[in-house]
Amino acid sequence: MAEISSDSLPDLAVLIRRDGVILAHVGGSTVSELVPPPEAAEVRLETVWPEAAAVCIKQAVRRCIALRQSVETRFECSDICYELRAFAQGPDRALCVIRVAGVGLSESPSADNSPPSEEIVRPHFDRRGFLARFHDTLSQSAIRERPAALALVYLDGLTEIARVVDAKISDQVLSGAILRLPEGTPLAPDAAQARDAEANWYLGQLSAELLAIVVESSDRDSIERCIARVCASLREPVQIGDAAFHLTPYAGVSILGQDGSSPRSLLDKARSAAAEARRANSDRIHFFTDTLKLRSLARLDAAREIREAIAGREIRLRYVGRHDLASGRLVAEVGYLRWNHPLRGELAPAEFLGMAETTGLAALLSRSLLDGLCEDFEALAPELPPDARLSFGPLRHHLLQDEFVGDIARVLSEGSLSASRLEIRISERTFAAMSLSVYQALHRLGVQIVIDEVGRGFGSLDRLARAPIWGLQLDRAWVTALRSDKVALRVCRAGISAAIALGVTPIATGVDDIAQREALLELGCRHGSGDLYATTARPFDTAIMRRRPQIAS
Repeated sequence: MAEISSDSLPDLAVLIRRDGVILAHVGGSTVSELVPPPEAAEVRLETVWPEAAAVCIKQAVRRCIALRQSVETRFECSDICYELRAFAQGPDRALCVIRVAGVGLSESPSADNSPPSEEIVRPHFDRRGFLARFHDTLSQSAIRERPAALALVYLDGLTEIARVVDAKISDQVLSGAILRLPEGTPLAPDAAQARDAEANWYLGQLSAELLAIVVESSDRDSIERCIARVCASLREPVQIGDAAFHLTPYAGVSILGQDGSSPRSLLDKARSAAAEARRANSDRIHFFTDTLKLRSLARLDAAREIREAIAGREIRLRYVGRHDLASGRLVAEVGYLRWNHPLRGELAPAEFLGMAETTGLAALLSRSLLDGLCEDFEALAPELPPDARLSFGPLRHHLLQDEFVGDIARVLSEGSLSASRLEIRISERTFAAMSLSVYQALHRLGVQIVIDEVGRGFGSLDRLARAPIWGLQLDRAWVTALRSDKVALRVCRAGISAAIALGVTPIATGVDDIAQREALLELGCRHGSGDLYATTARPFDTAIMRRRPQIAS
């Protein structure tokens, strides 16, 4: 089997199992050499790459699977340096994008054979070089009594662009965002320091989504102005062809001497501050404070409380009726998360779902709710029309697991809920991240699929047309503003028209009065739920909870 050369591998995407077996690949001009004949045994990394390179790739695969996030690294082969970015694809495999370091991202001529556009220049960051310089800065600060601060900037949106659009486009967006930073910014760790009015600073990249900025100052106002200027530039849309991509930066800062004296302590505390900014969805620069320690302890307590609530079936579904807008007939009972907290009363998902996701409990919670659907159906069935369905919205972390379809099949086979009476709601944003094979597998089971929160995420009409879906449900925010906001009216009209054009059922949430119902009927919407039907919405029967068996935490 031929080795890969730098000339034959401008870009290669490889699906690799955690044990180093190549499952699929695309890209490069030697793909035919990498494809084993039908009778061949499994192709391992060691048969394609030299041992050192294969070990590096395998380590990146295992690390991204363990962390459930993208991992970036470099390795050398035959005096050529390659870049590798690995993305977890379930519990035992990862998608690796490999390219020759330094190759331009825009090489193909245009369709009309016009001269190729100017290559996009990519800033090359050496993570080890940046960390070495950071160590040196701290040493010099201690010797010469120079102040210093470290800011970590998390760039939200890059992973979604890579997953939904393309990893190469994600690289282009990041490169474009960094290269247009305020004039004078060093774009590599070994560049000369730049002066930003009051503070010298330099920039490095720690991972695909994490930038690090070292500022030689301890004055909070000066640091905040410096980081805010960088974040403002990163927040501006990046134009790639005809599309504009938006990144959302979240920044956290730790100060030498005040928050720590070692590189590790400063990195950990800046990361905690950046995570707090992200949790708060705030564009304010967050400085590390001792209160963050207390919040971390509080989060540990909250995680323990959520785990106990899942085991005790305190987090459950409350059902709301969905009706035919023209006749008022009940067509489905739609389940929404609620936590009946023993001290704080009933909690909405916004108050605990983020914590469940960050602590890795979201999939466990979703599976627990799924296991209780049959009991819910038995309690509601006596008052349901014979064709009315139960609508369940699995959580994103559960939907993206390989076991999800198997979980649905198991529940359908073990209980009284038939596939024809079950509806699965998937948010538009999660829909874009899932494989079409999952929808096809659900369709074969006989369940109906509804794409939820339409108008909030960024769906693909091509994927919507290919997936075997039954309905599109408009996001509540657009429906409630339908009669008072022209933009909301346009979004609702576009969503309903798309559903009709695709041959699926348009659905609305937030139908609160007769005027809204009439407006939606005029636009062509068929089904809806909201306060207009509050008198017929079904509260959760607490007897269901008492009948449910306990599950292990």
